[in-house]
Amino acid sequence: MAPARRDSRGTMKFANYCEYERHLPTARRAILRRVRATIRRAAPAAAETISYNLPAFRSEDGALLHYAAFVQHIGLFPPIRGHAELERTVARYAGPKGNLRFPYGDPIPFGLIARIAAWRLSGTHGAARLRPATRRVRAAIAT
Repeated sequence: MAPARRDSRGTMKFANYCEYERHLPTARRAILRRVRATIRRAAPAAAETISYNLPAFRSEDGALLHYAAFVQHIGLFPPIRGHAELERTVARYAGPKGNLRFPYGDPIPFGLIARIAAWRLSGTHGAARLRPATRRVRAAIAT
């Protein structure tokens, strides 16, 4: 497998999860693999991709979850909105913009990550309700 490409600014650009994982230290790789497996079990029909240069899963309705290994934490995106109980549960992990940060020094809540993935896959998070209109607009533009 070829190494990750670099853009004009020298930033690595990853084509797939394996390329992304290869640049991580071994300890972070192991944690990220478990996050990936957790999401995959919770959303088996979701497709893996790289989006915004981060590993991600997509459902047929669009982006499901992005996740990444940072220096101090594992990040999970997008923020939780529209599920009051889940919002309260994840509040301790929410960063300034609402994206979730799971510090390496704390146990990673894999069960919570599975709940988030399942909830996002259910389509009740609000974004899925916008998708049919988006599809109609794109179809109209294509014709």
